[in-house]
Amino acid sequence: MPLDVFLFVLAAALLHAIWNAMLKSGSGDRPGMIKGFQASQIVLSLCLIPFVEVPPDAAWPYLIASTLISTAMWLMLNRAYQTSELSLIYPLARGTGPLVVALLSASLLDETLSRPAQLGVLLIGLGITSLALARGAAGLRDGRAVALALAMGGLIGIYTILDGLGVRATGSAVSYLAWVVLVASLQAIAVMYWLHPPRSEPAGRSGMRAGIVSGLLAYVCSGIILWAYTQAPIALVSALRETSIVFAVLIGVIVLKERLSLARLASIATALIGTTILKVSR
Repeated sequence: MPLDVFLFVLAAALLHAIWNAMLKSGSGDRPGMIKGFQASQIVLSLCLIPFVEVPPDAAWPYLIASTLISTAMWLMLNRAYQTSELSLIYPLARGTGPLVVALLSASLLDETLSRPAQLGVLLIGLGITSLALARGAAGLRDGRAVALALAMGGLIGIYTILDGLGVRATGSAVSYLAWVVLVASLQAIAVMYWLHPPRSEPAGRSGMRAGIVSGLLAYVCSGIILWAYTQAPIALVSALRETSIVFAVLIGVIVLKERLSLARLASIATALIGTTILKVSR
């Protein structure tokens, strides 16, 4: 992977961890955060669309399928709040996602990874997945939770492949970004209002601000990742992107003064070793 692509994807992973931490810190005003996040995504896309070309016909099936599967994944994540601890399900899902991408890209994209690159992807996946064990392995006895996490990981892998194919068919990361985010945001708003009809309470300003800033950061992250799909194998970009979870843990330790257990430290070290191998592999 070229050095500039490697550094940009790492930067995107860090920004992803930051905006997720912001949303978590403002979770007391969830309506305001959701409105601010989606509004910023839609406004940015509408500002870009007049200056970019409409994706070609070949890209639209990937674009639509990606947004549908992405929405399904987030609905499953919402369901995860009700079935088990998010700290168990989310690392399992995000850790298995890159492994699914690596398996699918070999057959669907004809992308062959070197042995060191395969090892790097595997170590990153294991490192992230093992974060779910940081509080003990008892949660793994819940078959429903594990099955849900693995299903989410499969969906993450599928929409990652679809986005990679879509942006390559479009030929422009900015054009694909503007349209896929617009479609996904409108779709997310429709689903949100269907599941949770609007209530009378107003959105708070703090939640709106956190949502807007998070939406801006998320937009930049998505743009970087889509561009990276056109510059390097999708499996490598996908694996490197998921180091955002490692950054999130480090932010929790450094900023929020959370405790860093030996198990979490071993997970982070495993993922970072995998990241290093990805950089030096050819």
